[in-house]
Amino acid sequence: QVQLVESGGGLVQPGGSLRLSCAASGSIFSINYMGWYRQAPGKQRELVAAMPSRGFTNYSDSVKGRFTISRDNAKNTVYLQMNRLKPEDTAVYYCNLYMRNHDYWGQGTQVTVSS
Repeated sequence: QVQLVESGGGLVQPGGSLRLSCAASGSIFSINYMGWYRQAPGKQRELVAAMPSRGFTNYSDSVKGRFTISRDNAKNTVYLQMNRLKPEDTAVYYCNLYMRNHDYWGQGTQVTVSS
């Protein structure tokens, strides 16, 4: 059984920074994608950033230059460093693991950007 546990959300002022973490446990295949999605109220879930176990990262245009995804394969952990946050970044952020044609999701962590 695969579990994803997220941490690091919270309330931050515009222009501030947050770092999200997501640790995967269970039977993790070495070749996989890990990433972050977000869902704002009344909107569909959207990709923020994703990173394969080896290879190039993929970012949403709305976060390029502000967010950085990284991962520690030895710990099956993915991070999302979010800088210069904007009110429109407010959403529930979900960790995703894609492996062997199956999606696994974390429980979500709230990020609120407000003064």
